[in-house]
Amino acid sequence: MKAKLIALVFGAVFGSSVVNAQSNDCATMAALAYDDAKAKNYDAAYEPLMKVRKECPKYSLATFQYGERALKYKIDNAEGEEKEAFIEELIELWEERLELFPQKTSKGKVYGDIAQLRFDYKIGDKEDQYEAFDKAFTEDPDNFTSPKGIYAYFSLLVDMQDAGERSLEDVFAKYDEVIAKVESEENELAERLAPLLEKQDQAETLTAKEKTLVKNSEINLKAYNQVKNAINGKLGQRADCDNLIPLYTKDFDEKKTDVDWLRNANARLSAKDCTEDPLFMRVSEALHKLDPSAKSAFSLGQLAEAEGNRSKALQYYNEAAELEKDNSAKARIYYRIAGNYKDQGSFSQARTYYRRALSAKPSLGSAYLQIASMYAQSANNCGNTTFEKRAVYWAAADYARRAASVDPSIASNASQAASSYMGRAPQKSDIFQEGRNAGEAIKIGCWIGETVRIPNL
Repeated sequence: MKAKLIALVFGAVFGSSVVNAQSNDCATMAALAYDDAKAKNYDAAYEPLMKVRKECPKYSLATFQYGERALKYKIDNAEGEEKEAFIEELIELWEERLELFPQKTSKGKVYGDIAQLRFDYKIGDKEDQYEAFDKAFTEDPDNFTSPKGIYAYFSLLVDMQDAGERSLEDVFAKYDEVIAKVESEENELAERLAPLLEKQDQAETLTAKEKTLVKNSEINLKAYNQVKNAINGKLGQRADCDNLIPLYTKDFDEKKTDVDWLRNANARLSAKDCTEDPLFMRVSEALHKLDPSAKSAFSLGQLAEAEGNRSKALQYYNEAAELEKDNSAKARIYYRIAGNYKDQGSFSQARTYYRRALSAKPSLGSAYLQIASMYAQSANNCGNTTFEKRAVYWAAADYARRAASVDPSIASNASQAASSYMGRAPQKSDIFQEGRNAGEAIKIGCWIGETVRIPNL
């Protein structure tokens, strides 16, 4: 019994010694490898990092973070078969990281990075590359956010359609998905940006962290806008009325009781303003009869508007907005309603609907720009003195600047509009003559009913 106890104690102590020794070996190897990687001496760091990865895979996430940098360096500086080997090794490293550190690794980002690597270096055919992106998009869409990756994903599908390997319907369906994804990312950025822009408008000082957030948000908004333009460019004439109308006319009789088909045809024809062809009315009426929805109501609104029946159009548009669940689509409906009221000179009603559009889609900069335009048009009617009337242009300029900040696609026009409004607003000498000071609030009357602060000119 005593001998057995001694053996157990010896085994426990010996086992603990082995574990401690292994732990110490891992720590020593890792420290040396990490030091070279921190110094960006990746040639020296590469082999030690791969040894730590092989012998102590769970030691630290840093092994994989530094390993990724070292392998990217190797890929950039290798050629031919050696480059291909490093590429495959990097893919394996990402997959191992996901397996060993799932709580600290984004599946969507890893799959997206793998797909991008295969795309950039033309590994596999287009089908293989597309499936790699599709894995990221379908399994973890929240973390597949790379503008470059989203474009490559759609571009590959269009290329396969050109080669006869995918249908035009496949391209349209994927287009809707990727545009919705881009707009979702834009809206998240714009929502974070909105309160900071308001803070700037009120002449409040932003913290360093807030300034960085504003800068990064504007950079990313610009990137997503460029991707959206590139996706639309890639889609090209495939989505023109000349292609859509024959495509849907051919299948209408067979599909006129298929709600999903009618819904897709209606949305595509509506989005491209293919509303003058009789097919659009046939599709819209069939859809509204089978499944009254936001899209069918909106289409009937378009038809009523085309016929000059504005009140009926607004009735359908409001019905569509109430039924619509998708925020981007809801914003487009509210924007259309606002435009109708603006054309009638009902600026207060128009602003209400532009604001509803912005509430649904904060990145819709054109809504801010329309409000700015209405303010500028109302300057002579809002204020008791010349100074107060001209102060309205400061409010118009504020809205134009917001438009430029949240929507890079109209940033140039919006910035020019803001400069124009500032040129018509009171200048430094006017402020001095009125005995006013920078930061002082001025209440704007009439339908505008807002307070604007005198800028520090």
